[in-house]
Amino acid sequence: MLTGVILCFILGYLTIVFEHPLRLDKTVPALIMAALCWALLAVGFHNGWVSVIDSHEQVHNLATMHGGESAILAEEGFGNTLLHHLGKTAEILIFLIGAMTIVEIIDLHRGFEVLKSYVKTRKKKKLLWIVGGLGFVLSAIIDNLTATIVLVTLLRKLIADRNDRIWFVSLIVIAANAGGAWSPIGDVTTTMLWIGNKVSALGLIDHLVLPSIICFAVPAFIASLLPPFRGEIAIDEEEDLESQRLLSSRAMLFLGLGAIVFVPAFKTITHLPPYIGMMLSLGVVWLVSEYIHPEENFSEERRHMYSAHKALGRIEMSSILFFLGILMAVGALESLVFGTVMRDGQAIQVGTLRYVAEWLDTVIPNQDAVVILLGFTSAVIDNVPLVAASMGMYDMPIDSKIWHFIAYSAGTGGSMLIIGSAAGVAAMGMERIDFIWYLRKIAWLALVGFLSGAIFFIVEKMFF
Repeated sequence: MLTGVILCFILGYLTIVFEHPLRLDKTVPALIMAALCWALLAVGFHNGWVSVIDSHEQVHNLATMHGGESAILAEEGFGNTLLHHLGKTAEILIFLIGAMTIVEIIDLHRGFEVLKSYVKTRKKKKLLWIVGGLGFVLSAIIDNLTATIVLVTLLRKLIADRNDRIWFVSLIVIAANAGGAWSPIGDVTTTMLWIGNKVSALGLIDHLVLPSIICFAVPAFIASLLPPFRGEIAIDEEEDLESQRLLSSRAMLFLGLGAIVFVPAFKTITHLPPYIGMMLSLGVVWLVSEYIHPEENFSEERRHMYSAHKALGRIEMSSILFFLGILMAVGALESLVFGTVMRDGQAIQVGTLRYVAEWLDTVIPNQDAVVILLGFTSAVIDNVPLVAASMGMYDMPIDSKIWHFIAYSAGTGGSMLIIGSAAGVAAMGMERIDFIWYLRKIAWLALVGFLSGAIFFIVEKMFF
């Protein structure tokens, strides 16, 4: 049964990778994969064939129980493990739905026309540096996922030709992941390390800002020399005429972005999870959108055109469900006990992903090499469980070199594949970017940027 769960994940992942040749939406295999992984895990658990490990590293196995209270506790342990992963997944989904809805409300009020008016250039090379720089800075402030959503929406206003636009969108993914790596609120993995007292906010910024800049700047410079970024962008004149700013455009833009920026401040003040702050932000933006007047002669008959209900209908629900499937499938792998590892002279049972991380640490004694490999792995497997596993692998004080390098590698390594990061998945969903196209055209640029920043980090720590 253990083999069945792992094989189900591998087959499901391969189906997602080849969604375009198969002409199958990636959401379908993601949902099926997640359901089957947990179904196989449940069948194996209830027959005593496999064990599960919960978030407190407590192992549950019915085979060692002989009925009575112990069996009931094991059953509850399995149920609580499933609920734990559903809860962690729901946090991300609620945050994502809130951010995407706010962005759509801004778009309905043509708020991005305000940003568009600031971009005066039509030269592709200059535009690349402008939107890339925006992605790098915004992702550190509001997080890489939300920054990607905002900038993809902006690029839709600037570049009519999708074949041109997906090149810019792909570079934004690299910029957003690089920008999120040096901020404690820029990426979920840096937030995990920050909350887990592995890094401090100032320490993270001090040690990672330069490697992150290099991670973005090197591929952006190389890309600016390539044919897709030569010449000027084609402007859709009819679209440009139709996209007149409304009376509410500026107000809704700054309110919406301010509401998203407010989320980390809310978390810092209340110590509540980010999705609670996003719920509050969405509620406020929704409230204002109900009463603001977008036009001079605004009538009740036209209110539906700018309502949050319409914005909710425009968000990519397929992307939301894709996240649900992927994260729950990874949760099944994380919960499935694979084997034992030695810790402090004692054998302990660990989940599949934790076992892989421990095995890597054993066969590759160089920590830098292990962390770089973690970066490559994060392009294939969700970086959240990888970072969670790595947090249990090392017993180092706060702001040790290893924690900063893990934050960098896990945050930027995902750029090497389009499905390797939340920013990439969002861009893939919004622009329907082909996995194979990204692999052929963009992956090598992300690889060069990742390795450039990693080498700089290693060299800097050797001599300074």
